[in-house]
Amino acid sequence: MNANPSSRAPHRHRHHWWYVWVPLAAATMWFGTVLALLITWLRSGRPHYVSMADDQSIAYISDVAADFLKPLFVTGCAITAVGFFLSLSIERWARHDGRLLPNMRRREKVMSTLAIIWSFIGGVGLILLSIFDTKRHPRLHRVFLLIFVVGTALSAIFTIIEFRWLDKTYGSRYRALRGGYIFKTVFAVILIALAIAFGALLDSSDPDSGAIIEWTIAFLYTFYLLSFWWDLRQSGGLSKGELGPEHLESTGMRERGGPTM
Repeated sequence: MNANPSSRAPHRHRHHWWYVWVPLAAATMWFGTVLALLITWLRSGRPHYVSMADDQSIAYISDVAADFLKPLFVTGCAITAVGFFLSLSIERWARHDGRLLPNMRRREKVMSTLAIIWSFIGGVGLILLSIFDTKRHPRLHRVFLLIFVVGTALSAIFTIIEFRWLDKTYGSRYRALRGGYIFKTVFAVILIALAIAFGALLDSSDPDSGAIIEWTIAFLYTFYLLSFWWDLRQSGGLSKGELGPEHLESTGMRERGGPTM
């Protein structure tokens, strides 16, 4: 005998809100910009730009970006910087709004806030380094490059700490959260290690190795941005407060979590 249709649980459509696509748009723009720069340099016969060292045969991203593709680079950096900042801000809002697993401890909220602040600082550095290019403003370009690298690295570190604590609370029950935490950690560690190596080679006698590392960092950074798209996808189809603390408490879904602070 068929059950009464009215007694059946409603089918949930995995609708993804507009904000889910913010990190995807940022990652796509960044990847497209870097790829366009690389293809342009290769298709142009690997020219030696005036900003390159005499013994340098592989162009840095900034060398190519200081030429006629500078408008593209500035646009790509601006969209990426804003998208990265918005991705972290939206994720913080979604946890507060109960559309993502919430921060149960004050320290998690502090780490999330610090990650947002440093993503903003890093984003400002990214925009300014694209404007003050290495050909016309070499010193300022280096300063803003440092701000971008340090800001983004600190933002990643604070995000990983936040996700570590979230994983301790929810990881055993939410595989998507644990997967996002592991993915972020692996890519952040790789990117930070490569950034240190890049800094060490920046003024060395081997500029080509530094250039290769820089291009590698740029392409890998795309995947770090995409990790926030994965996070926000988990909010698809969820209403406000559906993953809020009160709801999780009432359904017993926090029984394995740590104490609230």
